[in-house]
Amino acid sequence: MTSFLFKLIFRLLASLPLRWLHGFGTLLGHFTFAMSKQYAARTEENLRQSHLAKDETHYATLLKQTIAEAGKGIVELPWVWGRPLEQVCATVQSCHGWEHMEAAYKRGKGIILLTPHWGCFEVVGLYVGQRLPLTCLYRSPRQAWLEKIMRGGRERGLARLATADISGVRVLFKALKRGEAIGLLPDQVPSYGEGEWVDFFARPAYTMTLSGRLAESSGATVLLSFAERLPHGQGYILRFEPLALDFSKPVPLQINTALERVIAISPEQYLWSYNRYKVPGGVLPPDAVKER
Repeated sequence: MTSFLFKLIFRLLASLPLRWLHGFGTLLGHFTFAMSKQYAARTEENLRQSHLAKDETHYATLLKQTIAEAGKGIVELPWVWGRPLEQVCATVQSCHGWEHMEAAYKRGKGIILLTPHWGCFEVVGLYVGQRLPLTCLYRSPRQAWLEKIMRGGRERGLARLATADISGVRVLFKALKRGEAIGLLPDQVPSYGEGEWVDFFARPAYTMTLSGRLAESSGATVLLSFAERLPHGQGYILRFEPLALDFSKPVPLQINTALERVIAISPEQYLWSYNRYKVPGGVLPPDAVKER
């Protein structure tokens, strides 16, 4: 009964105009922030310790905007997953740097797209998958009923998904060997043995090493990609830019530094409520690692 109700709500939200959803999302964001102390505390802590606010007044403004953008990110999902692919991609008002994608694809060594939890990252995969073969790594949602909806929303056009496990990594590597694109969330906390502690906004964060290993072994072109959410449901702006990695130096730190620069463009669009600094099961905390 619960899954049926959620599916019904999903279909209802998908039928509404995007500008209405973003307006409702603003209200939902503030409601969630007020009702969940843990959610609110994590959002405040992560935003404050990033030191992106110039002063307390600026911090208060950023926090208010962050709360609203997080709500928009939730309620736009049914629209992005539920509307026809052509309609979703038509919301992209401008795309900067697509020439880097075309050049990398012609090069034939594969493309590694790094898309952080910033703006509407779901749109990036659909936009790319409408034009080029793309395989994205993903984790199954805790709610079983959401799995089919999510896969149906993401696996459209030339876009496919690979599970976040050993078999999924093999799928990614094979895609790169074919000269195709793969997509990763570089700021997603990896599982035990799949990351290392490096700074993210001057605080140790367990960071995936997979993207660097894939890039070094395949010779693929690494690109940052992100979709900025425009106000009042006007759509999105997509950007693609190359990320040159020096494999003689720590790659995860280079990636985190690049992400910090991207996030600083519009800090309010980053998902500060995400538990980026958590210690995964079986992983020693950063202080314990330093003491060894």
